[in-house]
This record gives sequence, C-alpha cells and structure tokens, in this order.
Amino acid sequence: MKRELVIGDIHGGLKALQQVLKRARVTDSDELVFLGDYVDGWSESAEVLDFLLELEKTRRCTFLKGNHDIWCEDWLRTSVADPKWLMRGGQATISSYAKQPASVKNRHLAFFERMRFFRIDAQNRLFIHAGFTSAVGPTHDFDQPPYRWDRTLWEEALAAQAAQLQPDQYPPRLQLFKEIFIGHTPTINYGSSFPMCVANIWNIDTGSAFYGPLSVLDVDSHEFWQSDPVMMLYPDEPGRGRS
Repeated sequence: MKRELVIGDIHGGLKALQQVLKRARVTDSDELVFLGDYVDGWSESAEVLDFLLELEKTRRCTFLKGNHDIWCEDWLRTSVADPKWLMRGGQATISSYAKQPASVKNRHLAFFERMRFFRIDAQNRLFIHAGFTSAVGPTHDFDQPPYRWDRTLWEEALAAQAAQLQPDQYPPRLQLFKEIFIGHTPTINYGSSFPMCVANIWNIDTGSAFYGPLSVLDVDSHEFWQSDPVMMLYPDEPGRGRS
C-alpha cells in the first residue's frame, strides 16, 4: 500500500537515516518528503547527500531546502564559509568533503539548486522546512528566508493551542491548509523527543542534530518511526550539542 512519509531534519546522520527508513519498512511504492537540513552536525553530510541521490532513483522523493542547506550550497558554490554556519555544524560538513573530489561537490551543488522550498499535496497539506509569513500562503512570500528560518508559524500554533481555540478560530495562516508539516525547530526544546502536533501543525524535527532521534511520519495515519538517539550512533562525535 502506498504511503506518503515525511522525514525530519537529518543533519549529517546517515546511520540514523538508514536505520529509520528500515524501521519504517519503506518500499518502492512509498512517496518520501524530506523537510530539509540534510547537513551540519554529524560527520556524514556528504554521504547523506550521496545516499539521497541514490534513493531517488528507486523512490518518489521530494527534497525541500532548509537553512543549513543554503549555507552548504553557498559554500559549495563559492568556497567561502559563513562564520555563522561554522558555529552551527558547518565545520563537520566541510570535514565530510575533505576527501571528496570536485565532481562530488558539483553534483551536490546541482542537487541543492533543484530542491524546492515547499510542497502542497493533493489533500491540501503543506510541507515546508520552517514556515511562512504571508496571511495568504507561502506562494505570496516574495522573499525566501521565511521558508527556511520562520518560527512564528509554530509559535502561533502554540498560542492557539494554549488558548484552546477550535479549528475555525485558528489564525488565518493556520486555516489555509488541512495540515502543515515542518522541521527546523527541535521538539526537544519543548521537552519531547517525538513528533509534536500543535493545532494543525506537525513538527517532525525531533532533535537529531543534538541528542534526539530522527523521525519519519506517515502523513495519513500519523504513525511514526524513529532511529536511536543519533548521538548513540556517533558516540565519539559532539554533533551540535556536545561541544
């Protein structure tokens, strides 16, 4: 049976990605939507991108672009590393490319360049890395940063839940879509290592860059699968949370 599966922020954790796809029993008939932030944190960022390029040869995949992907894309294009990126996991990504030939870097740059910023499926469900700011939807955000940086959408959902609002009382942005699936803001910041549903937003970033697991969620049934905490799969590395 075909499933639509959404995958949270990977942050260089290839072992976690392979483990959770196996636990979810992903088949050739499944459609996979990746929410971005494939790099920065654990030691296998370049390897993650190679794995995804191979995966899309046998699976139907949508690759969305996150803020960390923008940093890596810029570095691959210019060889200039943003200092903010280096402080947020970028150095581990640069190290992962140390023994990679130029052909790999060029292939990955082309991969980043063709990624999308959001996807709306046939059931009017939005998939986006971070959020959007326009009251009439992401297609009306004429600048790209909200797609990869916004946290106000998630904060608005938290406020709606705290106020115990009914769906027809949700703020306009939340009413535009049946459901919204995001990454970017780790659920471990809210005391949970599981995907969180707040109002009609599902947050799938369960903190894989730090001490949480990587998560995959079935968007129809809301069943989910998780890797081991990623730091257990890379015990000799700091990730982004054990410096």
